[in-house]
Amino acid sequence: MATSDPDKLIAKADKLTKLSMTRWNADWKNATSLYEQAAIAYRLARKHDKAKEAFEKASKGQEMLSSPWDAAKHMESAAALAKEVGNWNEVSDFYRRASELYIQCGRAQPASDALAKGARALEDALPDEAIQLYTDACAVLEDDGKEQMAFDLYRAATSVYVKLEKYTDAATFLLRWALAADKCNATHSQCKAYLSAIIVYLYAHDFQQAEKCYNDCCQVEAFLNSDQNRAATRLLSAYTDGDVEEIKRAAQSSIISSLDHTIIKLARKLPTGDVTAFKRGATEQQEDPLDEDDLT
Repeated sequence: MATSDPDKLIAKADKLTKLSMTRWNADWKNATSLYEQAAIAYRLARKHDKAKEAFEKASKGQEMLSSPWDAAKHMESAAALAKEVGNWNEVSDFYRRASELYIQCGRAQPASDALAKGARALEDALPDEAIQLYTDACAVLEDDGKEQMAFDLYRAATSVYVKLEKYTDAATFLLRWALAADKCNATHSQCKAYLSAIIVYLYAHDFQQAEKCYNDCCQVEAFLNSDQNRAATRLLSAYTDGDVEEIKRAAQSSIISSLDHTIIKLARKLPTGDVTAFKRGATEQQEDPLDEDDLT
């Protein structure tokens, strides 16, 4: 079967799905099997474009056979091949379709995983789309009450935002992570996310927003009594006092050193130039106030 000509397999399968005067019903069962054989043969031959198209057809066939799980698997295979040929829009479309098919099966985790795979594939080529895929992957798990399973996705999306220098968006996403952590009683992760958001604002030269974020976070009892709160207080006090050396020492604390690598890198590079101007919030961008609902 592996030695069969995949072009002939595709032609035969296509014929089985077309209606004619002599064929009133499409034979999706046999056609899908042929598409699957052809897809594997093309992939082994490293004919990525043809393999991608064959897996698309195989996915369609499994849908027609009321097998969304197998359809999703084939769609993921098509997405991986789209990545091989650098067709980035198809990478996104195919992984999204795979996710939808998994949701039809009632499987939130693989649905989220499919979106995450697409996001990882697109981080360099289409970072904005990667962020959207990460966001949607988080939403799938949130809707299913599995916030704890999304922590790596929040982390990944935050990292992409930072790479794009979209610091306000990064901080906002960290606060979303804190909310998810609160829902699943992951207090330590919640407090780390709050501290991380404050550091991001400080790195972005927005002392006013960092201070407001801190004040809002302190309304949450878990943060108020945490080591992360003490680390944030120390940092903000150092900026208020204009103490450059203390800013550097505070950024090296063990509490901050236990945060995610992306945030640690920002903390190690916190601005310490004109701290007086910095404290006044000399920034061109003014952000909307944070709502308490975003925190608890």
